[in-house]
Amino acid sequence: MRFVFYLLLMIAVALGVGFGLSYYALTDGRLFGVAQVGPWAAWPDVGANAPNPYTRGHLARTAAFELGQSEGLQFTATSDSDGQPLTRDCSYRILGKTPLATFWTLVAQDEAGLNIAAPDVAAAIRSSAIARAEDGSIIINVGTDLLPLNWLELSGEGPFKLVLTLYDTAAFSGFSSDASMPSIIRGACV
Repeated sequence: MRFVFYLLLMIAVALGVGFGLSYYALTDGRLFGVAQVGPWAAWPDVGANAPNPYTRGHLARTAAFELGQSEGLQFTATSDSDGQPLTRDCSYRILGKTPLATFWTLVAQDEAGLNIAAPDVAAAIRSSAIARAEDGSIIINVGTDLLPLNWLELSGEGPFKLVLTLYDTAAFSGFSSDASMPSIIRGACV
């Protein structure tokens, strides 16, 4: 009887560890194919002809329509540059430069992937429609309260993520020496 108990316990532990590591690899994936640059994360193999098994699992799990490798790359941030989770109770400032790209968009989404931009405003910030600093860097304010300069107005409450999509980019392909990503600085919180 003791043998059966230990056998069932070992099977339960093996299944728990196996499913737990699989879930981690397909959601967070930092050790299995995700490129992490500050608070921004991207799956660079997502549009490849033959992506690695973890990227294929991630694609199957999210069931999202992704860009091909030659079309662009999507970065997602769920925390600020200090590692604090993004929440609509606070305002944020996105500072710095983006990797070389023909065009880019910045969108705020809730946990389900729905756009949370305020009604009657632009649903995304576009690279072609922002004012830049003298050195070409971007300064974008994100939050529910009115902020100066470039502003992505949010609605609702709770956590959110920022999605920066670079179109026609050479990031991670070896052709771009500019691997910098903008930082996300937390401002005032309610």
